[in-house]
Amino acid sequence: MSDEEHHFESKADAGASKTYPQQAGTIRKNGYIVIKNRPCKVVEVSTSKTGKHGHAKCHFVGIDIFTAKKLEDIVPSSHNCDVPHVNRTDYQLIDISEDGFVSLLTENGNTKDDLRLPTDENLLTQIKDGFAEGKDLVVTVMSAMGEEQICALKDIGPK
Repeated sequence: MSDEEHHFESKADAGASKTYPQQAGTIRKNGYIVIKNRPCKVVEVSTSKTGKHGHAKCHFVGIDIFTAKKLEDIVPSSHNCDVPHVNRTDYQLIDISEDGFVSLLTENGNTKDDLRLPTDENLLTQIKDGFAEGKDLVVTVMSAMGEEQICALKDIGPK
């Protein structure tokens, strides 16, 4: 055994996967699934009976959680599908910059400045109006597969 220390240069993340496998037959409506490399919320699932030779198939209709596009996929029910790890985190809104980025306060007191304002018009006007009125706003950020987006807003009262 040598006494010298080994130094590893860390150039990657912890290696946590962005998705996990789940059998297609066990994925239900309102769950999440990856269709065409996009994280989607399942809005419809239908299962076809097995043919003469072969597997029962699951037909998934999903809405992309970031772009709201409708995607479809058909997978044999015995096969595994990728399911994205979807996290929701609440942050307090500190500032909105002119170029469309928001400044958020994290739980540990740091700021997070790499998020854009949402593209959803309704949510966008609620955030801008509430901020202009000087309200204390808390935004909910949904993250999956390395993407993040503001998906909800809470008003916690005046400053």
